[in-house]
Amino acid sequence: MMNRPTQMSEILAYMQAGHKITSMTAIDMFGATRLSAIIFDLRKAGYNIKTHDIVSKNRYGKIVTFAEYELIKED
Repeated sequence: MMNRPTQMSEILAYMQAGHKITSMTAIDMFGATRLSAIIFDLRKAGYNIKTHDIVSKNRYGKIVTFAEYELIKED
């Protein structure tokens, strides 16, 4: 029996490929509804992840702020 990749491992691989990630992306691509918890666990495991606060308008025209996460690769 093959082990399925976890949401954490899928998100880590996505970020290691150079992509930034938001909660909406995590839900759409990986079915992960608790991205902040996954980011917390990745940081605890030693990964350097930077949080960017993104300001945008929602579909109703209201200004909203949300987090975008970026894996900082160590040289």
